[in-house]
Formats: sequence, structure tokens, C-alpha cells
Amino acid sequence: MGVRDFLERLRPSGTPGAPSVAGVPADRLAERSAELEAVFALLEDVQAEVGLIGSTADQQAQRRREAAHQQADAIVAEARRLAEAERSVAAATAQAGAAAQARAISAGAQARAATIADETHSREAAVIAAVLDQARAELLAVPVAPT
Repeated sequence: MGVRDFLERLRPSGTPGAPSVAGVPADRLAERSAELEAVFALLEDVQAEVGLIGSTADQQAQRRREAAHQQADAIVAEARRLAEAERSVAAATAQAGAAAQARAISAGAQARAATIADETHSREAAVIAAVLDQARAELLAVPVAPT
């Protein structure tokens, strides 16, 4: 009990003026407490229900967070799988393109080699003929010694 409550009890019961019958000071705190006890008693059930609802909500929130984490993990795993598949497809496409380009370069090189071989054969015959003509000419120019 506080000082104010104590002093409240010592307050005169009547208004100043003519003397009256002596009275007992009213206990306002006790009156207020008695009035509010019934209300607070009714609120105990409500508070218990609020606590139950709060704990149920907390449990539900925790389950939802866990489910959201699992869903997020599944989405990330699927995204990684799809990314790896896309990388594989891109690598295969690039490799196929490189192989096609290598075949094209090889075919071009073979065609050029065939062209060079044909030119070489046609020039070879002319060079051989020129060498033979020069060798004959030199052989005919050599004086023959009488035997």
C-alpha cells in the first residue's frame, strides 16, 4: 500500500460543516479491487486462450518457415540442375560447331593439297623433260675421243 492510499483512508467521510455522526472512512482501493476482480477473473480465460493462440501461431509460423526453406532449397537445387544441363547443351553445341569447322578446314586443306599435287605433277613432267633435254644437249656437246 502506498502513501497516497494510506492518506486516502484518513480523509474525512463527510463534508466540512456541521458535526455529524462519526463514520468510517471509505476504502476506495478495496472497492475498486472488488469491482475489478470479477473482470480480471473473466479475463483469465481470455488470457489463457490468447497464450494458446500465440503458441499455436508461433508453431505454425515455424512450420511455414521450415517449409519455405525446404521449398527454397528445392528451387535452388533444380536451378543448379537446369544450369548444369544448359551448360552441357551449350558445350555440346560449341563442340559440334568446332568439329564442323575443323572438318571444313580439313576439307579445304585437302582440296588445296590435291590442287598443289596436280600442279606439281604437271610441272614435274615439264621439269623432267627440260632436264633430259639439257642432259642430251650436254652429252652431245662433249667431244668423243677416238678409240
